[in-house]
Parts: sequence; structure tokens; C-alpha cells
Amino acid sequence: MSLSTEDRRARESRTPPVTTQAAGDRPAAKGMPLRHRLRRDRTLLLMTLPAMLLLLVFAYIPLAGNVVAFQDYDPYIADNAFQAITQSPWVGFEWFQQMVNDRLFWSALRNTLVIFLLQLTLFFPVPILLALFINSFVRPRVRAVAQAILYLPHFFSWVLVVTVFQQMFGGAGLIAQTLREHGHEGFDLMTDPGLFKFLITFEMIWKDAGWGVIVFLAALAAVSPDLYEASAMDGANRWRRIWHITLPALRPVVALLLVLQVGNALTVGFEQILLQRTAVGPGASEVLDTYVWNVGITNGGFSYAAAVGIVKGIFGLLLVLGANKVAHLMGEQGVYKK
Repeated sequence: MSLSTEDRRARESRTPPVTTQAAGDRPAAKGMPLRHRLRRDRTLLLMTLPAMLLLLVFAYIPLAGNVVAFQDYDPYIADNAFQAITQSPWVGFEWFQQMVNDRLFWSALRNTLVIFLLQLTLFFPVPILLALFINSFVRPRVRAVAQAILYLPHFFSWVLVVTVFQQMFGGAGLIAQTLREHGHEGFDLMTDPGLFKFLITFEMIWKDAGWGVIVFLAALAAVSPDLYEASAMDGANRWRRIWHITLPALRPVVALLLVLQVGNALTVGFEQILLQRTAVGPGASEVLDTYVWNVGITNGGFSYAAAVGIVKGIFGLLLVLGANKVAHLMGEQGVYKK
């Protein structure tokens, strides 16, 4: 029995569209009940559970201790820390007002920002340049050896790093002794307050540049070789291939790492600076982390140190949000999407 044109159109309008799905595709999560999503992703959730527990125990639960920033906290008035918090008197924003009027706090903040700008200017481009240089090696064996040599100092402790620089650039170091043997005046970079900020920046470059190289090399490995071959056939030289293919491939990683680096603007290496603080004096080496250590641990000003830590955390959060907004304006994802 044949159908009329009107009947066929009416039947087609009532027939739902047919969608195809590959065998390995997951069902869409939108509209799926929560228990079904939990059952589907239970393996991934179990894998992330240890990391979540570590963050909960060592990062989020201790945040409750910041309440001492609004108290005159005394850990010796009770048998345990919890009772000491509940029995300590409230002082409101007294410690924050003291912080605003504290000249040493502003000096530590200034040193922190200067060191951060130096590290952002001198340290951040180094892993990118090294990754581009290593990626240009044709032989994989040479590339692997260069990568291992650069990555090795990352496993050294700061005590060993400072010792190596002391033996090289100290007053009794190799370079100073060599200069004296040839009739020149020696020098001691390790005790020069004016060069201290540059010294710790170059120490950081020597120690941690290899870690950044691995990140950027992983991003470069995802670039298709067909792009380089096609550009070479079109007559593009090496520099044009780097400018039009390699650097755009690195831009999302650079934006993400830059946002994270800005978030750590007020954290510039506590252990590294503490080891060298006595050699140059607190005027050149005091940063926020060492300031909190001296006020809170050395002098027992736990409440005042907690107030400084809260201000530091708030400014760090604002810097991350601001840097992430800049990444969005540049067309990159950053830490999170819009």
C-alpha cells in the first residue's frame, strides 16, 4: 500500500533521529544520574582518593588554625593546641594593624617582589630556550644525554646547591683562588648583599631549569612532524618553523606555567634563602617566608605570623585570578576555563 506525500512527511517528523556511537565511546555525562557517573568513573576516583586525602589532612584541615590570627594565642595555657585555641582571648584585627605599621614587614615584602620579578625575567625563559635547543638535536641519544644532565641538579638538596656555589664563587672558592694565583684580587659573591638577589636566581636556574625543560619537551613532542615537513617544502627555514609552529604549540603550556608562577610570587624559596641569610644580613635576604619563620617560630609570635600568612595567601589568590584572566584575554585556557 503506497503512502501519500503528506503521510510520509508526518511519519518522518515523528521518527527520532538516528545517532551513531563508536564502540569505545563513553555515554554523554549530561543528564546521566550521579550514581551512574560514580559507577562509571569509580576506578579513576579510587586512583585520586589518596591524593585527595593528603590534601585534606595536610592542606585543608590545617586552614582552621588560621583563627589564631584573630587571637592572642598562647600555646602554653592548655595541655593541647585545640584547648589553647579555645581559651586564647580574641583581639580582632589588632595583628593586621600592627602588620601595616611594621617597617620590617614592608621591607620583606619589597625584597620578595624584587626577587620574584628577577626570577620571572631571568628564570622563566631559560627552560623554553633549553627545550628548543635540545629539541633541535637530530640524534635521540644526544637529546637524552643532554636532558639527563640538565635534569640531574633537580634532585640535589638546597644544602648541596649552596655548597657547590660556595666552592665556586665564595671567597675561598675555585674562581677566587685562581684569580689570586695570577695576581688579581679575589672576590666573594656569596657575601655581597647587592648581588644576593641575582645569586639566588642563578642558583634556582641551575637547580630547577631541567624540570621545566621536561615539561616543554613533552609539549613539543605533541607537535606533528608533518607540519615541519610541509613548512620545509614551502621554503620555511628553521627560524620560521620555530616562530610559526613551535612557539604557538608551546603557548598554552607557557600561559599555564606563567599563571602558576605568578601565584607563587610571594613564595621565593624559604630553605634556599634561610641557608644564606647570615652571610648577607637580613636587610638583603629577608622575605615574607623567612619573616614569618623568625616572627612565629623563633620569637613565638604565632598570631602575628598567622596574620601575615593570611595576607600572603589572599594576595596569592588574587594574583592567580588576575593572571588567569590575562590568559583568557590572550585566548588561552589558563588554570580553568571561562
